Amino acid sequence: MKRIGVLTSGGDTPGMNSAIRAVFKEGVARGHTVMGIYHGFRGLIEGRVEQLRHENVENIMHKGGTVLRTARSAEFMTDEGLKKAINVARAYSLDAIIIIGGDGSYRGAKVLFEHGINTIGIPGTIDNDMGYTDFTIGFDTAVNTLTTEIYKIRDTMRAHDRVGVIEVMGRSCGDIALWAGVAGGADIILVPEYPMPWDEAARRLQDNKLRGKLTSIVMIAEGAGKAEDFAQYVRTHTNVEIKAIVPGYIQRGGNPSAFDRVLASRLGQRAVELVHENKCGRAVGIHRNRIIDVPLDESIALADEFDKKLYDFNNDVLSRF
Repeated sequence: MKRIGVLTSGGDTPGMNSAIRAVFKEGVARGHTVMGIYHGFRGLIEGRVEQLRHENVENIMHKGGTVLRTARSAEFMTDEGLKKAINVARAYSLDAIIIIGGDGSYRGAKVLFEHGINTIGIPGTIDNDMGYTDFTIGFDTAVNTLTTEIYKIRDTMRAHDRVGVIEVMGRSCGDIALWAGVAGGADIILVPEYPMPWDEAARRLQDNKLRGKLTSIVMIAEGAGKAEDFAQYVRTHTNVEIKAIVPGYIQRGGNPSAFDRVLASRLGQRAVELVHENKCGRAVGIHRNRIIDVPLDESIALADEFDKKLYDFNNDVLSRF
């Protein structure tokens, strides 16, 4: 029997609870004890560790956020903080810790593994910016949430003959802007991977107006600039009326989609299998609908592949309609 810890770290994402439930369910089915670590790496440092029971996970699969809470911890990045975390893991006799989070969380998992603490990574981030896996938990939900909001925004923009520029999350990865933009029929998508000059984007909006298309939607990933800055640029260089909209945290909240619940369940199950098989220092993911696992080093190092073909299709074709 093993004692398996599970924590959520970094930004919360819809589907984290489904992953926690899967870790508990598979762990108990295999005769292991599952320990919840509250408030991420900070909680590990502070010893906020409790055994999970059925009542902790029986009604959480459909809920957003994370019942284990999450936090960012600057202290964990220090030698003293890391030492405290290791001591707590050993004090609770944790045979492994399953860490649900994004790139920063994986780096923490890697450091712990290098210091003798077995870890497994589960990708939980709406940005979908981890290159080794086709999808991360929460991405599908965020895209669906934004797609719904785009049509609400379009209705108001059309009523006033305005252009709406919607700023979405994604500091280094434009997947949310791309997928939500395509699904929501956006006229222009601005992403950090392939920056479109703002003068070109402004010219397209001006051309739309001259053709009689007074309402357009622009999606801009936060890594490509601020919505208000872009709107001000357009106001300065054209006579297009434009409004900036920032959906903010609604992108990370809400009930996870069916896809994210199933994905989280499959990844959580495989993570426990790896612990059971004594194969740690790895990260689980999905590729071509097959659950995979790779070394943590590889999961961090592999660059994300942006879908340039889909991006070109939307910006070069849909912009004319």
